[in-house]
Amino acid sequence: MTVETFKIEVLPLKHKLYRFAKRLLKNATETEDIVQEVFIRLWTRRERLSEYKSIEAFAMIITKNLCLDNLKSKRNNTDELTEKYERMTDATPYEKVELNDTYNKVQEIINTLPEQQKMIIHLRDIEGYEFNEIAEIVQISSNTIRVNLSRARKKVRETLINTYNYEFAKN
Repeated sequence: MTVETFKIEVLPLKHKLYRFAKRLLKNATETEDIVQEVFIRLWTRRERLSEYKSIEAFAMIITKNLCLDNLKSKRNNTDELTEKYERMTDATPYEKVELNDTYNKVQEIINTLPEQQKMIIHLRDIEGYEFNEIAEIVQISSNTIRVNLSRARKKVRETLINTYNYEFAKN
């Protein structure tokens, strides 16, 4: 693979890999390091990249593995603020507070999910991957993906309902 081909086929994955790694690591500096390491590994394997059906899926697998290695070695549970306020420009101040609280609660619930469910819900609901693409990235069957996604969504939904029903019952 030439430098130009690498730039055209591989470098556009940067933002997607970054978002995926950031979702797992929740640390911008570590995320940048992981993405840089992914590109180094892809570059060193550039002559063999044509052997893979999907370079994107291969890059996501490398990213996932590096992130999981990082989490295992560090168990980093810090949570950074995101750019969620940019999405709420037309909301009233009350709506912004309510959306912010709900967003934070959903993030908190997702962070309690097992790593695999956390990864699957991110790939499907945030990144928009299809089930077969997620199965290729995570290296488990599509049916297992569906089961894990269903369980993750159910946990988020039930916890939100229980939280808000409890809060409404108190008032």
